[in-house]
Amino acid sequence: MAHSLELLFEPDTEAAIRGIWDKLAAAQLAGRAAAGRPHVTLIAAEHIEPAVDQQLTPITGQLPLPCAIGAPVIFGRGTLVLARLVVPTRELLDLHAEVHRLSSGHLTPMPNSRPGQWTAHVTLARRVPESQLGRAVRIAGPPMVGSFAGLRRWDGDQRVEYPLG
Repeated sequence: MAHSLELLFEPDTEAAIRGIWDKLAAAQLAGRAAAGRPHVTLIAAEHIEPAVDQQLTPITGQLPLPCAIGAPVIFGRGTLVLARLVVPTRELLDLHAEVHRLSSGHLTPMPNSRPGQWTAHVTLARRVPESQLGRAVRIAGPPMVGSFAGLRRWDGDQRVEYPLG
């Protein structure tokens, strides 16, 4: 199971995203609903050393950070993942690069989470049937604005979150 470093939304933004999750689930459009807590993965890795927490705690001083949750984005083939793109502002890209730099001795990042290869997004649903994709995108709704309020380390093996800051 993957481990990750993730940005968390402030309560109102989180509630809006959970509302979309609920609508997709009620419409039975998600083969598997998004799990856990709405977040944006900054770095994914096979393992992350807990010592990274101390290195990353100062990053939380940059929060809250405004964000724009934009257009729907689709990942995969056959079994599709529906997500919403998080607009990559200079501040967000700088924060991502700084997290990457500070954590470099504590993990080996998956290639798609390296600076320059990362797509900032929040997952809405997994295993969306291709035939229902248009309907799912309509339920995902229009772009919204919000903010990031927290940073965490996620241990996917133990399914435990470690809030930072």
